[in-house]
Amino acid sequence: MSDQNRLGVFKTYKLYVGGKFPRSESGRVYEVTDSKGQWLANAPQSSRKDARDAVVAARKAFGGWSGATAYNRGQVLYRVAEMLEGRKEQFVREVAASEGLSKSKAAAAVDAAIDRWVWYAGWTDKIGQIAGGPNPVAGPYLNLSTPEPTGVVAVLAPQKSSFLGLVSVIAPVIATGNTAVVIASADAPLPALSLGEVLATSDVPGGVVNILSGATAEIAAPLAAHQDVNAIDLTGADAALAKELEIAAADNLKRVLRPQPVDADSASDSEDWPASPGTHRLTAFLETKTVWHPTGALGAAGSSY
Repeated sequence: MSDQNRLGVFKTYKLYVGGKFPRSESGRVYEVTDSKGQWLANAPQSSRKDARDAVVAARKAFGGWSGATAYNRGQVLYRVAEMLEGRKEQFVREVAASEGLSKSKAAAAVDAAIDRWVWYAGWTDKIGQIAGGPNPVAGPYLNLSTPEPTGVVAVLAPQKSSFLGLVSVIAPVIATGNTAVVIASADAPLPALSLGEVLATSDVPGGVVNILSGATAEIAAPLAAHQDVNAIDLTGADAALAKELEIAAADNLKRVLRPQPVDADSASDSEDWPASPGTHRLTAFLETKTVWHPTGALGAAGSSY
């Protein structure tokens, strides 16, 4: 059979929840197009039920993931980078189509995303050294502070940076021991859904990262109000939606990361994603536990041991 008569096999994109690939509970899909309006694929239109299922999966995975050693989490994240490197060409095609980039610019963005993932993998066993340690005290006791993961984090991925921005918001959440429910870019969800396939074939336990696609506002609303979500990253929300979600998040005192200015008119893609990210996203979803330990005192001079 000649290539001219061959029909291409179109890819069916699915959600990634609890280590599995379900279709949306609603049965809905929506068309994803490239920068020129040409059809690329149908993506699942997630529902509120999908969001709740993702939170259940994330909570179930939290104990094991947060209880793993930081060194082990670093190994797991590095394995993801290895898998991404092996599927680089696929991500280059998807990023180029999703963001309207040339192949060379898309390749540069994918390379940067893989390097970013490796960078965060290296921080897993080091963040405790800069976010914790002994505190100066005046008394016969020791005072030690150590960072701990917050819990389940809802992440609104950037709307325009479909892969580099995506990696930049997911990796620091799970590197610090949290689990994530991620809402992919509404217009460019394909790299995110393909990332789910990479995570499933790496060593990341099911439920540590859950990826949903669809209308950002529709999925984010139940996550912001969910009593079992501990924090939310509003990177992919515009100013009006961010304000609405902040109000909903206040009900159970969620940690909220809101990168864009309060008066911004559009979604926060003003961040310079290729720039060095620093550690602020690593520390954004950490709690600090402080332990006081008496040392006692000996003798009238007050010497301690």
